[in-house]
Amino acid sequence: MTDATSTSPGPSPLQALRLRLRRGTGDAQPGDHPRTGRSIVPRASVTGNALAAVVAIMTFLAGITIGSVAVVRTVAADWTSDIARETTIEIKPGDALDIQAALTRAVQLAKATPGIADARALDERETASLLEPWLGAGLDVSNLPVPRLIVVTLASDADAQTLAALRAGLARQVPSASLDDHRQWTERLAATARSVVVVGLAVLALVAAATVLCVVFATRAAVDAARGIVEVLHFVGARDTFIAQEFQHHFLAIGLKGGALGGGAAMALFFLGSTLPGWLGINDPVDTLVGAMRLDGHGYGGILGVSVLVALVTAVTSRVTVFRTLRGIT
Repeated sequence: MTDATSTSPGPSPLQALRLRLRRGTGDAQPGDHPRTGRSIVPRASVTGNALAAVVAIMTFLAGITIGSVAVVRTVAADWTSDIARETTIEIKPGDALDIQAALTRAVQLAKATPGIADARALDERETASLLEPWLGAGLDVSNLPVPRLIVVTLASDADAQTLAALRAGLARQVPSASLDDHRQWTERLAATARSVVVVGLAVLALVAAATVLCVVFATRAAVDAARGIVEVLHFVGARDTFIAQEFQHHFLAIGLKGGALGGGAAMALFFLGSTLPGWLGINDPVDTLVGAMRLDGHGYGGILGVSVLVALVTAVTSRVTVFRTLRGIT
């Protein structure tokens, strides 16, 4: 005779499955046994770890792209602003031309023009230093037909009329002078910045496509690995949303893990790039490309945003893939 006080057997596999389905769909009853089944998707697997590494690499590449685009745009904007605040008057030497008198007249004319904050002629030493990379040190420009330059600083209220008035005055009073408004360099910088943005968007599109493909293959592999359980759940009446949520939660966790690792590594790289030159005593950003890697708050926010976006794309892609796979189960 069986002892009445013996421990009652646990739920059968079918009862545990039905209990799990009711809990997953919100139909659990008060007398149900505690949930004893495991998740459909294994929490730790070689495929999951490999996908997390792939997501981290993709997020790192995306973060580097976002940060690089932000740095280039910031540098281009700073350079364009500096160029827009200054213009240059060039006086070419000629026969019977008093170069010093021409410089003086041009400086006086520039200072008298509305919208000009200051004008200063470069002396012979400064002119020689500009030519030093090509002609060497110790150059005596007084004995050479070298053009002389006047640096003109524009006021905050300067506009196109200011440069037009200055150009017209130079044509009347100093015919040997020409005004360079640096428009060509400004247009080149703007074109370069636009090109970098386009290339960055293309790289992000490729990274997103590669991430989606990796998640699709990983999701299909996970569904195939748990195909028996998925088919049983499907045939006994489990909702597709319940099955998809199991995979979505799993891959969302992988996406968050990979996104955190990749995004954190990208942020750390830019942080070191902005602080390392100071530690090494390099204060001029022109001396090194690393010294120019200064990322502002918008750049770090962009890297954080792309990390979260990669995790969401991973979860949504896995959910869509599971739904499409379930439709193929007959």
